[in-house]
Amino acid sequence: MTDQSFTGRLRVRVNGLVVRDRSLLLIKLKSPTGPEPFWMPPGGGVDYGEHLEDAVAREMAEEAGIKVKVGNLRYVSEYVKLPWHAVEFYFDCMPLEDGFGLGSDPELADHEQMLKDIRFVPFDKLSEYNIAPLYLKERFVRDYLEDRQGTVYVRSEQPNPERN
Repeated sequence: MTDQSFTGRLRVRVNGLVVRDRSLLLIKLKSPTGPEPFWMPPGGGVDYGEHLEDAVAREMAEEAGIKVKVGNLRYVSEYVKLPWHAVEFYFDCMPLEDGFGLGSDPELADHEQMLKDIRFVPFDKLSEYNIAPLYLKERFVRDYLEDRQGTVYVRSEQPNPERN
């Protein structure tokens, strides 16, 4: 799979938010969307005909080697930085087991893998990491600690130059 597999079309993505001991599970990846590696919750594309919750559970197993119970939808966001356009759904997830480990993207060949590292990052250290999307760094801890319920829609932090 090449970078073109992700460009020039709308991509629907899901991510799982797993918290343990006031730490958020994040994966470091080298994405074609930017020059520098960044950290984000495990997740990926939704397959045609697949329910969002099923996609989250599958992606958590593939990328983080962990089985989860999918909980509430916390955030919906858009990432628009042409030629990439994604609508992303972030779900709270409860691990059903203790272990975790860096997985892989089954749709990518070994030499194309984007996943580089996985770890639980303490809430008080999130500001030290290059995290995407940026709003997770800015608001997730507050929302989590204040037990805010309901879904929040967050617009893309990337301007779309073709839009008036």
